[in-house]
Amino acid sequence: MKKRLLSFKYAFQGLFQLFKGQPNAWIHLVSAITVILAAIWFQLSIIEWMFIILAIGFVFSAELFNTAIEKLVDKVSPEKNPLAGRIKDLAAGAVLVAAITAAAIGLVIFLPKMF
Repeated sequence: MKKRLLSFKYAFQGLFQLFKGQPNAWIHLVSAITVILAAIWFQLSIIEWMFIILAIGFVFSAELFNTAIEKLVDKVSPEKNPLAGRIKDLAAGAVLVAAITAAAIGLVIFLPKMF
């Protein structure tokens, strides 16, 4: 039981590190809160809520993986290295894809409700 509780402690430490060291995580958080407030305002259906929750989770998961990959690359390749740079670019690209996907989901859900 203690090991299980410690695993949650470590996971929350990872989230704390994300928000402590990644300014983009704050942008994602403000966006997520804004979307959640809009979802409450427009009284989304359960299915719409599910898509919103999945989109938010997708973006934060991508940001966490990106941060982990960046930290690992920095550790194993502290000097400037073109391959290390490409790896970091790929990880950042995954966050971009997640964010664009989340924005598209938001547009599909919210645009009809606004117009």
